[in-house]
Amino acid sequence: MVPIFEPEGDDKKALAKVEGVAATLDSKTGGAVKEMIETFEFKGKPKSSQVVRVQGVAFKNLAIVGAGKSDKMDATGAAGLGAALASLANVHKAKSAAVVLPEGASAEWVAALSEAVQLGLYQDTRFKSEPEDTKPPTLASVAVLGFKGDAADALARAPHLAAGVGLARDLVSAPPNYVTPTMLAEVAQGIAKDHAGFTATVLDRAECEKRGMGAYLGVAQGACEPPKFIHLTYKGKGEAKRKVAVVGKGLTFDSGGYNLKAGPGSMIELMKFDMGGSAATLGAAKAIALLQPEGVEAHFIVAACENMVSAEAMRPGDILTASNGKTIEVINTDAEGRLTLADALVYAEAQGAEEIVDIATLTGACIVSLGNAYAGLWAGDEQLADALKASFKATGEKVWQMPLVADYAEQIKSPIADLRNLGAGPAGGSITAALFLKEFVKDAKWAHLDIAGPVWNAKESAATGYGVKALTHWISSPPLPKDEK
Repeated sequence: MVPIFEPEGDDKKALAKVEGVAATLDSKTGGAVKEMIETFEFKGKPKSSQVVRVQGVAFKNLAIVGAGKSDKMDATGAAGLGAALASLANVHKAKSAAVVLPEGASAEWVAALSEAVQLGLYQDTRFKSEPEDTKPPTLASVAVLGFKGDAADALARAPHLAAGVGLARDLVSAPPNYVTPTMLAEVAQGIAKDHAGFTATVLDRAECEKRGMGAYLGVAQGACEPPKFIHLTYKGKGEAKRKVAVVGKGLTFDSGGYNLKAGPGSMIELMKFDMGGSAATLGAAKAIALLQPEGVEAHFIVAACENMVSAEAMRPGDILTASNGKTIEVINTDAEGRLTLADALVYAEAQGAEEIVDIATLTGACIVSLGNAYAGLWAGDEQLADALKASFKATGEKVWQMPLVADYAEQIKSPIADLRNLGAGPAGGSITAALFLKEFVKDAKWAHLDIAGPVWNAKESAATGYGVKALTHWISSPPLPKDEK
């Protein structure tokens, strides 16, 4: 497989050029690459590909894959090449494959490609009655050609990151009658049991009541499934130079409560993905467990529950009291994720975490703002924001920093309680949600990721595992500079 870039300029009819590694391969195959471009009018657009049978060389099939504009090639593009390679290998039942990397490829590109191949070969047959109908992939080995640097460390990390992403995908894609709060707790306990440096704590309803977690338990009170407050702790070797926490939203199913999700566009049938934040959190924990970074203490926290309708469910108009003493007027029972995160954030800071990142499928408003490709980032500290953006860039996951508009905080003030769980108007809904969460972090550096868009691939009807790679990179990074006194 050889990547083919789009031609420079704005001529939409122009065909891709045979240059760089493509030209080298073209000469080795008697002009096959050039002939393919001309025959198929190939323009090098991302996700486009063509395959032909060849003779007289050491391989049977030659594939050209669109790589987009060369100046925009990055880890995301490399992952796209890896996904294409896995797909083509499955279609053509390849036992081995080689990909020729473009000039200037980095070790991070090699790792991203490797991760994408491993993830692309996976077939989810867990819920099929006859899984033998789906034949396992035949691809056993992949050679990476044309890379001149040292990718050993990056390649060693790749399967560990793929394992974390794979866990997150499996959790989000599974139906809510399988992935319950109890099952999430068992997954966390399994990580702690199987890997060094980890301990797991799971709090039940009674223990959460003792801790005053009224916001979280208010959401959970309408469900038959018992809530599980999950806390994984990782302590790497050596002195902990960083103490961080990842807090993931863990709504294993969200009916909306009495503000029931109803009508076209409500997506109630997809509300199994409302625990995408917790899946990213546990996926990152899995990757960290395999990578074993030194000098960091990391807490992975999930307030897992369901948001259901019953005689016991919270009602619009109820007032809940969070574990930090703040009172919250429930304006809308479908704005429940922020209520569970509120108590989880208070808990995270109580563990001594100096940097806290929460990750959640929090608002439809964020999808309206940024679409399905980008997560929104809000931060109370710019150093932390910059560190997170660097991690997202390095791993090829897309994020966009959004404004934390202080003036909008007026919208979440209640006349009868400290806060309301929904802004006073329809505008700026993702911003007011972030401002609500900010109320539950006192001194720690804090950032919020809204992943409502990128958590799910609607075209493939599958989870993406979004956030695992960036969070793992961030947890493994050097500490932030100390604030000047």
